[in-house]
Amino acid sequence: MSAVLIIFFVWTIVNSLFLISLPKRPHVADLPLVSVLVPLRNEERNVARLVRSLKRLTYSRLEFLLLDDQSTDGTEALLRQETAGDHRFTIIRGKALPDGWVGKVHACHQLAERAKGTYLFFIDADVQLKPMVIEKLLAVAKTYDAKLVTGFPSFHPRSLPLVGKWLVPLQHFFVLFHLPLALANYTMMRSTTAAHGACLFFERAAYEAIGGHAAVKNELVEDVMIARKMKAHRHRVIIANVSTDVVCYMYETNKEVWEGFLKNVYIGLNRSPFLVFVLSMFYGVFYVTPLVLAPLSLIYGWTYALPLLIIVAQKAYVEWKTERSCSTCYWMPVSALAFIVLMYASMRAKRYEWKGRTYT
Repeated sequence: MSAVLIIFFVWTIVNSLFLISLPKRPHVADLPLVSVLVPLRNEERNVARLVRSLKRLTYSRLEFLLLDDQSTDGTEALLRQETAGDHRFTIIRGKALPDGWVGKVHACHQLAERAKGTYLFFIDADVQLKPMVIEKLLAVAKTYDAKLVTGFPSFHPRSLPLVGKWLVPLQHFFVLFHLPLALANYTMMRSTTAAHGACLFFERAAYEAIGGHAAVKNELVEDVMIARKMKAHRHRVIIANVSTDVVCYMYETNKEVWEGFLKNVYIGLNRSPFLVFVLSMFYGVFYVTPLVLAPLSLIYGWTYALPLLIIVAQKAYVEWKTERSCSTCYWMPVSALAFIVLMYASMRAKRYEWKGRTYT
């Protein structure tokens, strides 16, 4: 087992070399208008941090469109309070959700209709941006002739509940371990596509050419699906390491973590029971069993603890590369077990609930 796990570790390191880094000192020759688009539904806890983050952005040609998507809390009032006096901000009241649409997708569609920018930057309300992120994303788009630049934000483990510490950092692990990044970034293969809704930086012309969010109106995993649409239309998609400049405060309770992942996992696996079984066996054997073997090292020698040390080191590398923290790497066996349970729960669910809405 240890030899196989070492191969997995080496593969993760090699694969990570194809994750595009954001430039530290970006140079942008021209300054196109960029529209920063944010859907918000019951996000009063995030409004102040979000708006203050947007105000610190250093790019000179920006407009901010913030859509209150039928919130039942104080989101709209806080938005108006925090943006008062800044002409760059426009607050939009979202329309009622039509049949056949997913809530967030409809909100993004409305935002795009009102945007004026040459580039459309969709982010989530729980995101905090570093000041030069627009320049960096624009530089990557120009350098690689990319029509969509996306990436997975960093997460602050201290802000996550316990279940969040198990599951949230796995997103980076799956990308660096399972997604062949050379194919993802340098080919048009739709199957090698990943994206994160917290960071979707589109060239507007390409976005409109594929039909925008209307093309994925009924998709719960709309970020991945719209990235696949881009590739289907021969538009280049770049997955970048945006964790240096995009920070996400995703969940505050274990219930939120569970419901958030429950709605995405089985759909993300193309609703395939076979994939659920295969991944359960894979993670059970290689990432849960090492925790069972480790205590035997007290009787039979240190080699029984080696598999556990390797998977923790693999996870630590991923966190160092993308999370800027190695504080949750020790949870790897528990994270793998939680992921297996989550897959089966997601597969068995008859409907999914999120932000007060129900989807099937």
